Amino acid sequence: MGLEERVESLKVKHQALEAAIEEENSHPYPDDLHLVTLKKQKLRIKDQLATLNR
Repeated sequence: MGLEERVESLKVKHQALEAAIEEENSHPYPDDLHLVTLKKQKLRIKDQLATLNR
């Protein structure tokens, strides 16, 4: 997998996590533990993207 493909794959995962976070927040009683897990995954991907874009 080339660098561009890796970056694109990470961007897609980042967007999917953002959608999952928004979906969970839309519930009347969002699961805080699940939200924390999703946000940590999203942050890890953001860090990876930052590293690859240097």
